[in-house]
Amino acid sequence: MEAEELAREFVNIVKSASKAYVLTGAGVSTPSGIPDFRGKDGIYKKIPPDIFDIEKFYADPKRYYSFHKERLSLMKKAEPNVVHETIAKMEEKGLIEAVITQNIDGLHQKAGSKKVFELHGTITQYICTKCGKIYDSEEIDPRLEEEEIPHCDECGGLLKPNVVFFGEPLPEKTLLESFRIAEEADLAIAIGTSLVVYPAALIPRRTVETGGRLVIITIGPTGLDDLAYRKYDVELGEFFECVMRALEGE
Repeated sequence: MEAEELAREFVNIVKSASKAYVLTGAGVSTPSGIPDFRGKDGIYKKIPPDIFDIEKFYADPKRYYSFHKERLSLMKKAEPNVVHETIAKMEEKGLIEAVITQNIDGLHQKAGSKKVFELHGTITQYICTKCGKIYDSEEIDPRLEEEEIPHCDECGGLLKPNVVFFGEPLPEKTLLESFRIAEEADLAIAIGTSLVVYPAALIPRRTVETGGRLVIITIGPTGLDDLAYRKYDVELGEFFECVMRALEGE
């Protein structure tokens, strides 16, 4: 099938669902210039994974922040791509209930998505590790040009990006709400994720276990291919340009 035909088929599947949601991974943001973690040009090819270990962060925050400043400039320059925009359009049209994302870049919201559950936190905030005060990134990011390590204005505690490091639990409320959506939905749409990171990969699995269908859109194998009702092994940018045209041509 041609890309346009596949896109129309996908849109028809989504329209046939009574309640659908999207789960996104790093592959959704790579067209925006944000590298993924495990791909051939991924972050882990350049830096050790323990840069995101919470104990290592506390032991040597300066080491983490030297990496963070470089990555931050990439994320701040990034703009939503056609995948983010199409997902936002699907929500606007009432075709999906929510976006559950493993990404921390805030691009779904920037594209116009309203109901976004960030499983791994967000780079758009910082949190004080001592008193828990939340800061907007627009307040803290400029300080990083002068400060090697940012500290809380209230208590002097160490600030960290409000993202989930290895060794930290996922935000409980976000996780519980994501599973509630998964259990009530009859269609899960996984985009740009290998579905091997847990507990995120359990979310679409829960939809299948409760009688729903799973559609996977990504290049290469995933951990849940055997459960998929339909798998689109396609380049995301081209495919979602076709999906956007199909939605706009209604």
